Amino acid sequence: MVDPSPSYNFTVEIDGIEAGSFSEASGLDVEIEVIEYRNGSDQSHVRKLPGLTKFSNITLKRGFAGSTELWDWMKAGTDGQIERKDGAIVLRSESGTPVARWIFRRGWPCKWHGPGLQAGESAVAIETLEIAHEGLELETA
Repeated sequence: MVDPSPSYNFTVEIDGIEAGSFSEASGLDVEIEVIEYRNGSDQSHVRKLPGLTKFSNITLKRGFAGSTELWDWMKAGTDGQIERKDGAIVLRSESGTPVARWIFRRGWPCKWHGPGLQAGESAVAIETLEIAHEGLELETA
């Protein structure tokens, strides 16, 4: 029996380069729309047909450490220069070996949240980047 991999041990790659440490990655979702269809002669049954495939946006969170590469990527988009990039969320075993890789295609930043700043708190300043993309694949080791 193989033990499941811990969810805390992952890295993020953008255009083949490790993009730093993140505390959270979410949005690894894919959905096929369900289209309900009823034949005119069949009054009691609904047929279900596959529709469009949709991919959720990927959300990455990390402690703000003064690096501006995520902001620069977002800023290029706000200046009208959307930069599409491929990337991956890589789940690693306890020893650091890649176990699974969720690969996204043609991603671009659609939302960036700066850290919430509050003088009375001692929490880490967290920045959040949301990436829209056109496809998600899963590769396992």
